[in-house]
Amino acid sequence: MIIAPSVLTADLSNLAESCKKAVDAGLNWMHLDVMDGNFVPNLTFGPPVIRSLRKALGDEVTFDAHLMISNAEECFQDYIDAGCNHISVHVEATTHLHRLITAIRSAGASAGVVLNPSTPLTEILEVLPELDLVLVMSVNPGFGGQSFIPTVENKIRKLKQAIDEQVKNGGREVTIQIDGGVKAFNIKEIQSWGVTNAVVGSGLFNNKASVAQNYAEILKALE
Repeated sequence: MIIAPSVLTADLSNLAESCKKAVDAGLNWMHLDVMDGNFVPNLTFGPPVIRSLRKALGDEVTFDAHLMISNAEECFQDYIDAGCNHISVHVEATTHLHRLITAIRSAGASAGVVLNPSTPLTEILEVLPELDLVLVMSVNPGFGGQSFIPTVENKIRKLKQAIDEQVKNGGREVTIQIDGGVKAFNIKEIQSWGVTNAVVGSGLFNNKASVAQNYAEILKALE
């Protein structure tokens, strides 16, 4: 399983150094929560910060941008130009979802769609053959530190079945990513549902232990 540190929970006053500690611990996939204060209430960072972080971390680290913004169709290219390898967008914030997915992939990045806790799986089945990743939110987007919503299990299991059926019929494999409330104590169970990419925030960046120690605990839980 890929463990993707949520940059939002790192030390934002010393972001590059905080993320370097994660990379040094063996974590090479960074999850970037981009919020615009419109689609979600909070406001985080945009392309200039991402570009600076890319320069600090180098080209070997995967940058995964979760765009919680209302104008992804107009500005996704800015995030790719800033160094993002992957772009995920919300169904509810996009007018022409298929066209946007196609445009993201044509621009050289991989493309994903985000399912909020209340977004039914049926919203993305028509575009599933075009996707590289589906991000299932196990908390409501826009705030950190929320509790895991257990009802996402059923949604993830159904998504895994749809992907398996797609692959069986010669279609593309699609990564299932989860974000929200993922910790060492529940990550093994989450993996059993079919998740292969887990975004982890406070389970990695906290005052109880170093990122390396917390990552080691997660890896032990996955054994």
